[in-house]
Amino acid sequence: MRFISTIQRYGCVFTIVLFVMIICTPVPSHAVSSANIPLDSPIYSYLDKLAGFGLITSDIKGIKPFSKAEGARLLLEAEKNLAAEGLDSTGFAAELIRRVRELIPREVSLRENPDKQLPMFDFNPVSSLRLRYLWLDGAPRDYSKLKTHDPGNDGVFGIGSGLRPKNPPGGWIMQRGSEGTPLIENNNGVIYGAGHTGEVRWGAEWYLSNKAALLIEPFLLATGDDTTVRLNRGYLKLGGGALELEAGKDENWLGLGYRGNITLTNNAENFTQVKLSSPEPVDVACIGAIKYAIIASRFEKTTVDGVERQPWFYAVKLSIKPLDNLEIGFNLGRQVGGPGVNNSIGDSLRGLIGGTSADNSNGLAGFEARYRMPWLRNAELYGELSGEDTALFWPIVESYVAGLYVPRLTDDGRNDFRFEFFQGNQILYTHSTFPNGYIYKNMPIGHSQGGATRDFLFRISHWFTVRNSLAMEYIYTNRGTVGPVEGQPVERKHAGRIFWNLPLSADLDAQLGYGIEKVINQNLVDGAERTNQLLKIEVQYRY
Repeated sequence: MRFISTIQRYGCVFTIVLFVMIICTPVPSHAVSSANIPLDSPIYSYLDKLAGFGLITSDIKGIKPFSKAEGARLLLEAEKNLAAEGLDSTGFAAELIRRVRELIPREVSLRENPDKQLPMFDFNPVSSLRLRYLWLDGAPRDYSKLKTHDPGNDGVFGIGSGLRPKNPPGGWIMQRGSEGTPLIENNNGVIYGAGHTGEVRWGAEWYLSNKAALLIEPFLLATGDDTTVRLNRGYLKLGGGALELEAGKDENWLGLGYRGNITLTNNAENFTQVKLSSPEPVDVACIGAIKYAIIASRFEKTTVDGVERQPWFYAVKLSIKPLDNLEIGFNLGRQVGGPGVNNSIGDSLRGLIGGTSADNSNGLAGFEARYRMPWLRNAELYGELSGEDTALFWPIVESYVAGLYVPRLTDDGRNDFRFEFFQGNQILYTHSTFPNGYIYKNMPIGHSQGGATRDFLFRISHWFTVRNSLAMEYIYTNRGTVGPVEGQPVERKHAGRIFWNLPLSADLDAQLGYGIEKVINQNLVDGAERTNQLLKIEVQYRY
């Protein structure tokens, strides 16, 4: 990089200062160590609905997964406000509250009774269980078939020029990675092959009083004659409230997007990591409520174009809520060091904070914001701007996520709507020092659709009851219109998906899903067309 990464450097310094302030803050006596809520759990949509009724205002959405203790805190806030506002105790909002109570009973009980005596050791051998059958007629898109042109000579927001060197015409950059599985993204890097596949995920939890939590979630994947057993999540957590240490393998979601974020999602396989975070918001004087996460990991060893790399990876996320209806955040993700680059102390330090073109790192950083509009049934506008480089503080070489979420399309809250847009810069997730790019196990660790892409999501849902809902989605994606290379066709994809959630018993839920998509000029091959179809049948136990 040619310019000093100002946003990354000062963002890190700001986060460190806040972190020192937080650890000097007394930890509340009700701090509870608890396992995390899986990112595809319906609990998140239940809490979103309660916020849509105006019953939750302290939610910070830019850092996930939520701990179960944080879910309990938000639930009790909704319950308190439901009673204070005199809303119908048998209505839809009350049903949502009762269901969340059923799914996280331990944490709700501890939050309501902070002085409750707990056993020294506690064990739940089946805290959650998910059985999935999937049939796929399709093939994933190969992002490595996409070449893009980087003209350089950038301005900010497309205005002005000269913030990066101008590149000669005709040069190109290769994208990397794969879609994984058509019509199903953000799946912890699990890839389903064509035909029939069965999957089992099973979670077990151990607790040391309210001080430590251990979760193990293996999964079994069976396709044809091939059976795979792998650890999906497995971690130990110490502490809670304002300060928690987590070590192990886990998923992360840094950003406000629903379909994806730029810096970090659960699209790729979960990292083995060490993480310091505040699972619950912390009030900081003159700033407001904040949550933070500091994540350290290491990518796998790769050899691309004869270049061997195995960089370290770290991410920093800070979310601030100065007002009930406003959330702002700062994101940073960075690969640094490892074999094949200069690992001297000077270069490594520059890589940690974002140096110059001489450093040994690859990172992106940016801002995000979410505004809730109480006068419009608590609809939310949100967006993220992140850049691969910075100049004079502003991120340049920008990528964007922007969306509108209407949790109560109708007054009763049983209908909702979401629109989300993503544009990935032509050099997003690419880098010259790390030619494999911002990729882990051949999948982008940020937005699932990769760089040089525009993606549009429309989603509408109807809730018959809390556990019986129907959702429909339309997705349009194109690759190659951002930074086009002469003579290379544009790949276009039209996709439709439908999901039906329904209850089977007190603790069992089912989901039926079907998706179909038409891909034109697949993998940037002129005239190549393909229709993909996916059928999913799923049974969940307390998920």
